[in-house]
Amino acid sequence: MAGLYFTGNQFLLKGIWAVYLHGHKTASIDDARFFDVGEIATQKTIPWQTSANYNEVSLSDTLLRVLEKNESVAFLIAQNNKLVYEQYWDDYSDSSRSNSFSMAKSITTMLVQCAIQDGFIKSWDQKVVDFIPELKGEYAEELTLRNLSTMTAGLNFNEHYTNPFDITARTYYGPNIWQLMVDEVGATQKPGNYEYQSGATQWLGMVVIKATGQPLSSYASEKLWKPLGAKHPATWHLDSKNGTELSFCCFNSNARDFARFGQLLLQKGNFNGTQILDSNFVEIATSPYAVPYYGHGFWIIDDYNTHIYAMRGILGQYVIVIPKHKLVVVRLGHKRDEKVGVHNKEFLVIVEEMLKQFN
Repeated sequence: MAGLYFTGNQFLLKGIWAVYLHGHKTASIDDARFFDVGEIATQKTIPWQTSANYNEVSLSDTLLRVLEKNESVAFLIAQNNKLVYEQYWDDYSDSSRSNSFSMAKSITTMLVQCAIQDGFIKSWDQKVVDFIPELKGEYAEELTLRNLSTMTAGLNFNEHYTNPFDITARTYYGPNIWQLMVDEVGATQKPGNYEYQSGATQWLGMVVIKATGQPLSSYASEKLWKPLGAKHPATWHLDSKNGTELSFCCFNSNARDFARFGQLLLQKGNFNGTQILDSNFVEIATSPYAVPYYGHGFWIIDDYNTHIYAMRGILGQYVIVIPKHKLVVVRLGHKRDEKVGVHNKEFLVIVEEMLKQFN
């Protein structure tokens, strides 16, 4: 253990402690307890209304099998801005926090749009070096915020989840994400080609911090969490005490409050009569950009003769929006199925079963 510390691999000690010594094989949905966190404060709750047939809906056997097989802890359906169905497992409830992992990429993208609306950032096509001149690489001067959000950045970043010595593990467990990004994650390829890289969203969050002059958590509270009327404070993983948010992941909340993001997007950026996000941005962000299945921080699937988009986390965390049926679906849990193309099998099952049930 001492060898790991003195060779500069002390991040592994945190990883071993948080994962293997607590009975896991990878990061877990309740691992916020092992991290310093920033609080996303709420203010006045805007309660969810429940539909007349609340929890009278019966999920199909196919969907239930998939949800239980993948150790789901929460499943929520809202339609027409009302809760239709909720189910919780394993002592989780409508107030239990879960790590959302890469759903935070969508949240970070929304915060960039807030900073544009507030005048801190000129546009999505502004250069990253305008805010962080320390960015290295042959193409540093070309890299834009849009490149970061659409995963067309071309960074020196290997998205690898099983190698404990790789950059992905160091961004998650390391003590100084800012220095790591400046030192090792440069713009080494010409921007424009799609490659999913968590480092891109980390740079994006750091731009928001620089542009607004405040922590990402407090800006998220001011621009999203309070206007959305969230019932419970959320938390965001930090790299250290009073440190930097891991903007590529790790926004922790519950199913009901996560569903507010879906409702915001479904209503084109409007929530409870307040226009939080520009409607044109919502349209652009949830439409394909460089590839058919990814926009600006959102996953897209148009394979069912209707437009569907989602926030997605690595263990199968989802906020799914199906505009045609005015549906918002949230799933939180411990596991996910194998991929079928670019989407995971359980995601496709959820979508297919929701389309059958609410068609």
